[in-house]
Order: sequence, then structure tokens, then C-alpha cells
Amino acid sequence: METDDLRERYLKQKDKMSRVISELQVLSNSNESNDFLSMANNYFNDAAYFESANNFILAFEAIVISWAYVDAGIKAGFFTVPEELKNYFTTE
Repeated sequence: METDDLRERYLKQKDKMSRVISELQVLSNSNESNDFLSMANNYFNDAAYFESANNFILAFEAIVISWAYVDAGIKAGFFTVPEELKNYFTTE
């Protein structure tokens, strides 16, 4: 995969995930839900770090892991997202 293509894919996912994180609603205030939210945010922030280093492979990997934590958190009943974002996830 070309670097520019990977960069474009990463930036597209970053934009979507920025919106998801800003509109994510926490349904359960448990240690587990807080852990899932923390991990989603940590990987999202890691992606930005790797982006700043122009390492788009690691940035893309981190953003995908962030998506996975949000998706699993939705499945576990920890979070929900607005209706217009539910098509981004396998669990809703």
C-alpha cells in the first residue's frame, strides 16, 4: 500500500473516530466501562502521536484498536452512539 493511500485511509478513520468519541454516551459508570473508554481514548491519542511522527502504519493500527474498544464497549452495554453513527459499528 502506498504511503499516501495509507495516510488518506488513516485520516478518514481519524475524522470518523473524532466524531464518535465526541458524541459517545457512557451508559454504565463501572470500572470496566471506564477502562474501555480509557483504552479507546488512549489508542486514539496514540494514533495522533504516530501521525505526528509520519508513521501512518502505526497510526492506522492504533485508530483501529480504538474503534475495537468502542465497538466492544457498545456490545457490552457500556456505551451508545447517536443513531446516525450506529452504522459505523457491528454491534448496533
